[in-house]
Amino acid sequence: MSDKESISFAKREAMLPYGQQWLDESDIEAVVQVLKGSFITQGPMIEAFEKKVAQYVGASYAVAFTNGTAALHGACFAADIGPSDEVITTPITFIASSNCVLYQGGTPVFVDIDPQTYNIDPEQVEKHITNRTRAIIGVDFTGQPVQVERLKKLADQHKLVFIEDAAHSIGAEYAGIKVGKLADMTMFSFHPVKHVTTGEGGIIVTDNEIYYRKLLQFRNHGMTRDPLELKKNDGAWYYEMQHLGYNYRMTDLQAALGWSQMDKLDDFVERRRQIVHLYQSELAGLPGLILPVQAPETNSSWHLFVIRWAPEYFTASRKEIFDQFRELNIGVNVHYIPVYLQPYYEQLGYQKGLCPIAEQYYDTCLTLPLFPKMSNEDVMDVCKVVRLIYEKNRIRS
Repeated sequence: MSDKESISFAKREAMLPYGQQWLDESDIEAVVQVLKGSFITQGPMIEAFEKKVAQYVGASYAVAFTNGTAALHGACFAADIGPSDEVITTPITFIASSNCVLYQGGTPVFVDIDPQTYNIDPEQVEKHITNRTRAIIGVDFTGQPVQVERLKKLADQHKLVFIEDAAHSIGAEYAGIKVGKLADMTMFSFHPVKHVTTGEGGIIVTDNEIYYRKLLQFRNHGMTRDPLELKKNDGAWYYEMQHLGYNYRMTDLQAALGWSQMDKLDDFVERRRQIVHLYQSELAGLPGLILPVQAPETNSSWHLFVIRWAPEYFTASRKEIFDQFRELNIGVNVHYIPVYLQPYYEQLGYQKGLCPIAEQYYDTCLTLPLFPKMSNEDVMDVCKVVRLIYEKNRIRS
């Protein structure tokens, strides 16, 4: 059979996406109960959902937002980031991780990544701390926690706020401790491709009561009705706008879905780990195909499974390889374009070459499908296509 015939033979009937939610009847029923009740916006399910997330990770407080970006914006507000401040973060992330700094008038400082884990490199973080640095935003890329101990130590030494962008890593652990317990503030995302979903949604967990109260006001136009916080009190109806906040409130409908989904989180994470084990065992030993690794102190919740194609081993470009997967209905993706290469950031003065390891990573990375509803047959289909494309494009000595 020729390469072309082999490739054609491997094509699936329908596209397998790189990520997808998994909803069942209990999730639907939870939302229906809200629709039948008295509140569909700011009702009791929001607090119930917040408590469930906080209890799961062992945090004292949780504040839900419309989405993860809004939650990160809230964290930057709570951290008092302003126009004179710099915030150190990684370029290998979704643009929200640094846009939240811009929203507050601050300056993102991008530092390079660890070549093994693809997470932010603490040594580079330390080199870029100045008297203008206000915070560090570490991103748990693919679900693997950042080097929390080192980043928290740096933050404490320099009196910085450590924010963990854990959009990918709910259910993950660092040194046996759940992500969400170790940073000053931690953000989880509930977009449909994440571990659990609220449709759109995000949350900040923290042990700091001051941050908690600021977050509550920020998501609600900067308003408060708390008698203990009011400057004056004209009566039970009275409220005050004390900050310039935003309408970042989650609805009861979203919260009810998230509340139900949280019951399945551990099962979802376990299934993701099973799929990764299959990928690792089936794809090991192919020269030029670089599989992801975990640092020994982390237990990833595996939001993404990213492989890399070392260009010196292949005749095809990454774009050609990407297109070959898509032609066979394997919905690969690329995570991520270094943020500072976006046109808007280039207008701000950021230039190519800023983080060489991150740029090399971007040129060679490819994300394979990974979500709990995948069957073992789906996983083996992906592995079969990986091997076929590998053989089709590898340089033969």
